[in-house]
Amino acid sequence: MTSSPSTNQLEPSAALPKVVQFGRDICGDRPQSTQREWLITNGIGGYGCGTLSGILTRCYHGLLVATLKPPLGRTLLLTKLAETVQCQGVSYPLNCDYWSGGTTTGYGDRHLESFRLEGTTPVWSYACADALIEKRIWMQPGENTTYIQYKLCRAAQPVSLAIKAIANHRDQHSVTSRSDQSWQTRSHPRGLKIESFTGATPFYLLCSKGQLRPNHKWYQHYFLTKEKDRGLTHLDDNIHIATLTTSLSPGQSFIIVASTQPSPNLNEQTALADREQYEKDLLHRSKNTQSAPAPIQQLVLAADQFIVNRATPDTPNGKTIIAGYPWFGDWGRDTMIALPGLTLTTHRPEIARPILRTFARYLSQGMLPNAFPEANDIPGYNTVDAILWYFEAIRAYVETTEDIELLEELFPALQEVINWHIKGTRYNIKLDERDGLIYAGQPGVQLTWMDAKVDNWVVTPRIGKPIEISALWHNALRCMVQFCDRLNQPKSPYAELANQTATGFKRFWNAELGYCYDLLDGPNEDDPALRPNQLFAVSLAYAPPLSKQQQQAIVDTCAAHLLTSHGVRSLSPNHPDYVGKYQGDRTQRDGAYHQGTVWSWLIGPFVQAHLKVYENPELSRTFLTPLLDHVQSGCVGTLSEIFDGEAPFPPQGAFAQAWSVAEVLRLWHLTKETKAIEEQ
Repeated sequence: MTSSPSTNQLEPSAALPKVVQFGRDICGDRPQSTQREWLITNGIGGYGCGTLSGILTRCYHGLLVATLKPPLGRTLLLTKLAETVQCQGVSYPLNCDYWSGGTTTGYGDRHLESFRLEGTTPVWSYACADALIEKRIWMQPGENTTYIQYKLCRAAQPVSLAIKAIANHRDQHSVTSRSDQSWQTRSHPRGLKIESFTGATPFYLLCSKGQLRPNHKWYQHYFLTKEKDRGLTHLDDNIHIATLTTSLSPGQSFIIVASTQPSPNLNEQTALADREQYEKDLLHRSKNTQSAPAPIQQLVLAADQFIVNRATPDTPNGKTIIAGYPWFGDWGRDTMIALPGLTLTTHRPEIARPILRTFARYLSQGMLPNAFPEANDIPGYNTVDAILWYFEAIRAYVETTEDIELLEELFPALQEVINWHIKGTRYNIKLDERDGLIYAGQPGVQLTWMDAKVDNWVVTPRIGKPIEISALWHNALRCMVQFCDRLNQPKSPYAELANQTATGFKRFWNAELGYCYDLLDGPNEDDPALRPNQLFAVSLAYAPPLSKQQQQAIVDTCAAHLLTSHGVRSLSPNHPDYVGKYQGDRTQRDGAYHQGTVWSWLIGPFVQAHLKVYENPELSRTFLTPLLDHVQSGCVGTLSEIFDGEAPFPPQGAFAQAWSVAEVLRLWHLTKETKAIEEQ
């Protein structure tokens, strides 16, 4: 196996992409600079995020959201820094805040001259009279440590700064109402040790220059507009815990460090250089530094943000994939779908291997967990397709690496999975021996990727035989045939099952409509709803043997009714249950989630199916262009989870989604490789 990136692998010409750069037209427009967000991560589940303007709009916004039980237990510790610059006798506030009642304080956006990403590091440039001040924020890989650097790039004379540290100690999903917690600040070398209550995990607020003085003043009722839009509690209190005062001469810089480590690196030059080198190594490893467009290079770096550590007793260096920021953890289905794009197309198979091994440890009754809960160590298994995507992830990995050793290790477990599906497992998941298709479901349970549920309401129950599940089952059986060939194992049982499924799969074709049923043998008989799930019957490596005409009809029908610039709708606008806008409270949003909302990850199976039918890689790749442009909106430098089903298709949901990034990377490479083969 190849080793992880190291500094001696880097070519001198490697450089970080420069795809996200904004001037006054965006930075000085408060709605636009507040709508756009940024994200930094640390590789163990912790993160920081916020808006370009600095206004808090989510309960998830903060400079240090530490993972106290990696990769979960994410806890907001340092919310923000509120800076004021004194330049030539004039005060310039760089912060900006919304409060309940609609009031605003601070006018930092008036002084924000530009914003850019250097790799994944956000950089703000503030113009205060003739002074130009740069601020950078990044995290140390492998630590709950956030760095905030200030540099005076230009000025006629020194400037002074007063920086308020605004803190909290709460679960990332909640808000705070001013409490009587006994916050304590103690002196620590180069700063303060801060505890919100006795027994709480402390964090350390340190600086390389200036003086930190404790404070204890609550700021109440930050107005979180995104949470209000989601129908959730939207007023949050934070505590002004300390103030730093210092001065800078032209060319000077300093850092503030927030960390759960008592002694993080306080050398700003080496800390920043380490971060930059880490990302340059990723680009060099991905082999995209020379030929790929800048947005693809940016997505290579975005891909790394989802890969985090998850140790197990037998795999201390285990890995997993965070499904999305800011609110998702690691999900079985999302991990397996995202794995090829995040790890294999970026030439990091050494990351894929421990992920596959980590999840193998959690196999139970032929199923992979849907999610690892925050509150305890007992995972939930309410998913029918995660395990079937596991076969596809292993296929892609073995095809890329020829790692027969891992295949031998996992093969007995894969055999057991097939056996469990034949005899039946949880939630009425079982093979129907009459047609070779997989039946799944029972009232009150959501098992497919269309899994929205509000209290006792399962929005799209899809009880019966969902089309993508039987397509994935056929693909898994054909994978087993391939694995048997590689391991010299008997393959006929799997080949016979695959043939039976291929024959039974013909039942999905609806000749009258000219496309496939979404579901067979459900409580309300067969479901002719036009959904994107039939794309997998064309796009999978071992897709069921539909005719060429049927495959083209599926692609053309989905293109005509489901395709948008940013992905594929989850339901046709012609269906009576279609909802074109993802908005409102939880019931409204979850009711729209799979009823018309656009999913960006579905651009992957669409483009792959289009490529298979039309055999024109250059044409197929053009469908990716709008999502490459999207790296400059939403959460800059990455891709959103979902979009409205109606123009102008604004981004919604999680602002950074693993399988969205993964599928764009995977299909960009697939179309490139297919074109290269054709040109030979």
